Amino acid sequence: MTAIKHALQRDIFTPNDERLLSIVNVCKAGKKKKNCFLCATVTTERPVQVKMVKVKKSDKGDFYKRQIAWALRDLAVVDAKDAIKENPEFDLHFEKIYKWVASSTAEKNAFISCIWKLNQRYLRKKIDFVNVSSQLLEELPKVTEESVPSGENQSVTGGDEEVVDVYQELNAREEQDIEIMMEGCECAISNAEAFAERLSRELQVLDGANIQSIMASEKQVNILMKLLDEALKEVDQIELKLSSYEEMLQSVKEQMDQISESNHLIHLSNTNNVKLLSEIEFLVNHMDLAKGHIKALQEGDLSSSRGIEACTNAADALLQCMNVALRPGHDMLQAVKQQQQRFSDLREQFARRLASHLNNVFVQQFTQALLQLYNRSYFLSVPGHDQSSTLAQHSVELALPNHHPFHRDLLRYAKLMEWLKNTDYGKYEGLTKNYMDYLSRLYEREIKDFFEVAKIKMTGTTKESKKFGQRRLSLVGLHGSSGKLTGSTSSLNKLSIQSSGNRRSQSSSLLDMGNMSASDLDVADRTKFDKIFEQVLSELEPLCLAEQDFISKFFKLQQHQSMPGTMTEAEDLDGGTLSRQHNAGVPPPVSSEKDMIRQMMIKIFRCIEPELNNLIALGDKIDSFNSLYMLVKMSHHVWTAQNVDPASFLSTTLGNVLVTVKRNFDKCISNQIRQMEEVKISKKSKVGILPFVAEFEEFAGLAESIFKNAERRGDLDKAYTKLIRGVFVNVEKVANESQKTPRDVVMMENFHHIFATLSRLKISCLEAEKKEAKQKYTDHLQSYVIYSLGQPLEKLNHFFEGVEARVAQGIREEEVSYQLAFNKQELRKVIKEYPGKEVKKGLDNLYKKVDKHLCEEENLLQVVWHSMQDEFIRQYKHFEGLIARCYPGSGVTMEFTIQDILDYCSSIAQSH
Repeated sequence: MTAIKHALQRDIFTPNDERLLSIVNVCKAGKKKKNCFLCATVTTERPVQVKMVKVKKSDKGDFYKRQIAWALRDLAVVDAKDAIKENPEFDLHFEKIYKWVASSTAEKNAFISCIWKLNQRYLRKKIDFVNVSSQLLEELPKVTEESVPSGENQSVTGGDEEVVDVYQELNAREEQDIEIMMEGCECAISNAEAFAERLSRELQVLDGANIQSIMASEKQVNILMKLLDEALKEVDQIELKLSSYEEMLQSVKEQMDQISESNHLIHLSNTNNVKLLSEIEFLVNHMDLAKGHIKALQEGDLSSSRGIEACTNAADALLQCMNVALRPGHDMLQAVKQQQQRFSDLREQFARRLASHLNNVFVQQFTQALLQLYNRSYFLSVPGHDQSSTLAQHSVELALPNHHPFHRDLLRYAKLMEWLKNTDYGKYEGLTKNYMDYLSRLYEREIKDFFEVAKIKMTGTTKESKKFGQRRLSLVGLHGSSGKLTGSTSSLNKLSIQSSGNRRSQSSSLLDMGNMSASDLDVADRTKFDKIFEQVLSELEPLCLAEQDFISKFFKLQQHQSMPGTMTEAEDLDGGTLSRQHNAGVPPPVSSEKDMIRQMMIKIFRCIEPELNNLIALGDKIDSFNSLYMLVKMSHHVWTAQNVDPASFLSTTLGNVLVTVKRNFDKCISNQIRQMEEVKISKKSKVGILPFVAEFEEFAGLAESIFKNAERRGDLDKAYTKLIRGVFVNVEKVANESQKTPRDVVMMENFHHIFATLSRLKISCLEAEKKEAKQKYTDHLQSYVIYSLGQPLEKLNHFFEGVEARVAQGIREEEVSYQLAFNKQELRKVIKEYPGKEVKKGLDNLYKKVDKHLCEEENLLQVVWHSMQDEFIRQYKHFEGLIARCYPGSGVTMEFTIQDILDYCSSIAQSH
């Protein structure tokens, strides 16, 4: 750094009459490192000018150049960033702020110290030094002419920098005074010595005047001292008076302290009284239950709407009183303990009364529903009568009883059930179990009778008519106030009708119907089954949804956990968990309320899934094609239920039943394929259209009408693929085994029928099979035509085969006539054997033979005959071509023409 400093002084500052005092190596903050030097300089000529110069290397790096200079008096602020920690960054505030980063902290500190000293020595304006250590800002000693000899350099920075002689700039007033003085003396400029002597004389005069003035003021000083002594005496007197006053005020202070302490005690007492009154008001306002509420809890009418509303409000108020957040220490008060005990007794008493009343309501509704069910089932329970005629006579509808009135009556108690759930979970759980017990038995009877009616409407008979005729309904009684149902049936047994004679069996049982094939039933029967099955599902779905909705509202199993002391007015809220701490201390039996709803629904409707499976089995026995109807209907209802709630009881149950339906559907497809494989054909009669080909047509037509816009189209497409493969394989199998009918005829007729069926139904997934069926039909038609037509001109055909053999051996076509066995005479001899009359006779026999092979229902005779005609004409043209090429100019022609062939074929077809 010293070498750089000397080089800069020599190359840049000495030519400009400047002296370099301090230097620091810096770069701009936040940018790519480009080093330069900041230099602090003073001029060697007076008046001295202090500058700060930025120096940087040239682009080639061989010399230094002066880039920019600032006057020190333009510097406003020096910011060192941190006065404690070492930080090489600093800012210089000129007309704008320049941010620098020094190469080291020591260089930065030395440079800032030099700037401070230059500011103190040469500038009247003081620069602000921010975040600079106080050690750097040291006071400079005052320099006088005596301390600094003329021509001697003084160190500015305390190091190795030198400054010029001490010089201090005159201010404006000093300059003005000097100008006035010089104007008063003519020789001030021309004769400096005379001017100096004059100034010296005037200075001596002034010094003498000052001495005389000091001597004259001694008398005044003595007077002043005397006045000061008198003032001290007055001060002593004042101090004595102040001491006496202080003693008097001390006694007053003690009295005021006593008064202040007394006032503090009074204020404290008042504050305590106010707080005590606030606590008492809090307890009275929050733990005082109105007499009307107490009376409603003890004696309120739970059967009327007004009484239920009063009991609900009272229970809400009681819950708020019991759940009030007591302040610290309240629970130790005897009155609070007594009030809490009173509330607990009221809660227990009302909870028992509410649970008993709701049990009675459950039993009453259950009994009423059983009576309605008995009246409905009376006609079906008479033994010895045909149930189908009974249904027709009394118009028994296929409908489930409506429980909406029961739900409407019970929903009045929904808020009380929520209160019971929050306060006494044990009784709430007991009511839940009783409700499930009553409803499960009621729904089991209703649903079984409902499905029995459905089976009767489907078949005209019951599964076990004798057993159904003996069914009786029984009412249940109450044992005391426990709310439990008994098995007593005496009151209703008298209403059951007993038959005294022998009972005749009903019409044919369902076991016999299993032997009926799909062809024995018409479309009307299947439509009837479809409507009944749809009605069954349409009745079950709203029943389950209504019961689930009622359970969630009545038992409050879908609402959020409410805050203590509040009861939600809405009956229809979202679900929360049951894992709260109840006063009864009994936790919920399941992990979530949705699980509890599902468990309740499973117990109440436990008979739905078995009954649906039985009905599905019945439909499958009646007609295996009914599985198509059931698959579509069941899929639609499952899809609808899953859109509402995928985890609901209805969705799960219908999904399980759908699995059974899908298995029956797959079984139906497998049975059809097995029947194809087991089909046997008669050896004495022609085959015609195979039964399973006709059944596939029936199945496809029925399936397309059923599965139109259905959700389970993919299942049908898979079934189509399996069936059509089975049809193809077994058609070929039967064709190979056929003895009466040629194989090509069996293949041709059946694949033509399959192709026509697929073309008519336009089944997209079977487009490839449709093309394959068409190709097989075309190939076997051609094969049959060639096989049946054979060689109608056999000798002529053998003759020309020999001609073609000679040509193949290398003999030229026009030279074949020179062969002895194939000359013109031999050709004429062979042609004469096939006159037109003989050809027509052969074609007539061929037509009769084809007519015996083909079946009438497919109507392919004319198609086959036309193909044979074309094939015969093709052979005729082939023979004529050989004659023209091998026997040119011989004049030999066939005994009949193509027109004769057309006439023969046409007349034969018309004659038959």
